[in-house]
Amino acid sequence: MIKVAITDDHPLLLEGLKNILGNSETIDVVDCFKDVSEMNAGLEKQSIDILLLDINLLDTNSIELIKPLRKKYKNLQIIMLSVHNEFPVINSTLTEGALGYIQKNASITEILEGITTVYQGKQFLCSQTKSILEKKSPNELNQVPKLTRREKEILAEAAKGLTTNQMAQKLFISPHTVESHRKNVIEKFKTSNLSSAIKLAIEYGLIIE
Repeated sequence: MIKVAITDDHPLLLEGLKNILGNSETIDVVDCFKDVSEMNAGLEKQSIDILLLDINLLDTNSIELIKPLRKKYKNLQIIMLSVHNEFPVINSTLTEGALGYIQKNASITEILEGITTVYQGKQFLCSQTKSILEKKSPNELNQVPKLTRREKEILAEAAKGLTTNQMAQKLFISPHTVESHRKNVIEKFKTSNLSSAIKLAIEYGLIIE
């Protein structure tokens, strides 16, 4: 039996996926987690073959979890569950070590095939994801930029409409430091202004509107 765990903060999807996979004769849904804290505690207690991981949990962007999880649990393979169909997001998860990427609107047949394929140590991409990777725009980023905690804070506050001085006061840093972080963010997103960087950050799930 393939031991599977699911991490997703949408209760209906979590329960539905658990019930569907539970009907398989080759898959054992060992546990379900609604957040990172539950997941970390659960993975400590039991051996899991495949982790189905929601890419956008409320408390974190899951791309940042892939490499640490793969390092800590050598036999664990990760399949990303996602509503994101942007090349940088998909490519980032694969680069970080996920072996599968499945859109949440994929068929149950593809999900089952994905679990079986990844369990065998082979990469699996659902049909929609394959199509996206084949049609990358020349101007599109290759990966989601890796931001520091402070850069994420600056983006989030800027998205709310705060000025440089307002951000400086709120975050207890100087306006010069805020401007420095703004510049770094723009460079990482390869945009000409912060507004465009904010738009991409929201699109990639790095910040929430």
